[in-house]
Amino acid sequence: MDLFNVFVNLAFAMGTPPQQGQAPQGGGLIGFLFTLLPLILIFIIFYLLLIRPQQKRMKEHQKFISELRIGQKVFTAGGVIGKIVKIEDNIVWLEVDKDVNIPVIKGYISGPFTQ
Repeated sequence: MDLFNVFVNLAFAMGTPPQQGQAPQGGGLIGFLFTLLPLILIFIIFYLLLIRPQQKRMKEHQKFISELRIGQKVFTAGGVIGKIVKIEDNIVWLEVDKDVNIPVIKGYISGPFTQ
């Protein structure tokens, strides 16, 4: 039995039984589409409410990371606040106190620190 027949039989099983004296109504392709319609709507809702905003946030974060400059105050995902003193390939050196510099991976810088 192929997958299409399984879905069609499932759609018929979920429907109301025909009344006496009436011929059974065929679902065919339309019945199959109505069984898939809720799944398609759920995917559209997930895309609009979860996937799209997350992609937008990621794009903004990547833009922020690419525009980092020396002297900028930032905070990290771990909650460390510091001023950028040196930028290497994937490492940013933060001055967290006078003469105390720590290396941080660029991706862990969360945003600009404003007070």
